[in-house]
Amino acid sequence: MTTLLYQTDAYLRSFAATVTAAEGARVALDCSAFFPGGGGQPHDTGTLRAGELAWEVGAVTKESGVVWHELRGGAVPVAGSAVSAELDWERRYALMRTHTAMHILCGVVWRDYGASVTGGNMELLQGRMDFEFETMRAELVDEIEAKINAEVAAARAVRVQILPRDEAFAIPDLIRTKVNLLPAGIEQVRTVEIVGLDLQADGGTHVDNTAAVGHLRISDYKSKGRINKRLVLTIS
Repeated sequence: MTTLLYQTDAYLRSFAATVTAAEGARVALDCSAFFPGGGGQPHDTGTLRAGELAWEVGAVTKESGVVWHELRGGAVPVAGSAVSAELDWERRYALMRTHTAMHILCGVVWRDYGASVTGGNMELLQGRMDFEFETMRAELVDEIEAKINAEVAAARAVRVQILPRDEAFAIPDLIRTKVNLLPAGIEQVRTVEIVGLDLQADGGTHVDNTAAVGHLRISDYKSKGRINKRLVLTIS
């Protein structure tokens, strides 16, 4: 099992670790600040070093609780090696801003319109989210855009907690997606709260205040079905 450092400190840019396994071009570490992708958020990238040797971390995945780092740059370090790692911080921070922006959008739409999320995905400083709306028009899009920027300006704190499953699921509306994607075997649930706006189960990385997100623009919207409407969000 890999200790997931990003779950408790999204601002950690570098860390020391020990290689626990090596398979082909990839290594597992005893702890990692690299987000392995999931929930619509892409994986992190960065650099791994051992002495004078360095490797580019090109992809990161999680399998059965173990985080694997795909390395580029020659023979990988063997199990037992001490390594240091550094994230591509510009990429990570852009994804943190984007992910928090998506939660602002989800929180506003749920609070003011009661619409569930039916899907979503994000890239650097852009994301799309699908909602259970029957109709979508330009006036409503403009209204939502004004409301989400008001939440950025409100400078709301973003708080992360890891709770026992029973305690987490006692929180009303914890799951905002149309389908509950949390596996039944998970005993602890990580929650992300935008204080005063939104509280959801979430495994990704976020900024610590909505003011860090930046200006939001709904750059596109479209129908994806009778009661499925897509909003495309761009962050500047």
